[in-house]
Amino acid sequence: MFDSALQRQIMGRFATGVTLVTARSDEKILGMTANAVLSLSLDPPLILVSVNKKNQMRKFLKKSNCFAINVLRDDQEEISRRFATPGPKDFSDLELVESKTGSPVLVNALAFIDCQIVQVVPGGDHDMFIGKPLAGETRDGNPLIFYSGQYTQLIS
Repeated sequence: MFDSALQRQIMGRFATGVTLVTARSDEKILGMTANAVLSLSLDPPLILVSVNKKNQMRKFLKKSNCFAINVLRDDQEEISRRFATPGPKDFSDLELVESKTGSPVLVNALAFIDCQIVQVVPGGDHDMFIGKPLAGETRDGNPLIFYSGQYTQLIS
């Protein structure tokens, strides 16, 4: 059996962008930091986000049936850290707008994509939520990068 700690170390050498995944159900909003996101398909357009089965976001996404992926800028590390920890999350100091699905979107994120969930696929200790994009936008700036267990930035 392959050592999961080694897998974590190996995959930690794969630099990724950092996102805040958000969703709304009724009047409640929830968010989580994620780097296990990807553009699954361009034809048709599909986005995938992977969520640990123990994370409260998993049940919330199933209930809301939608999500927004906010790509964080290099000066938004504090937001990433805040939403990476367990427990209640405070959105009060964040400027948010509601996107097409009702999911909250960070006004000053580098980019966002708002999706309707079309399929949930189990994968080990995670569920993969596949979403059909309904809205999105890009802005100028540099991405927040996660590499080898640490936040970093692109060097120009």
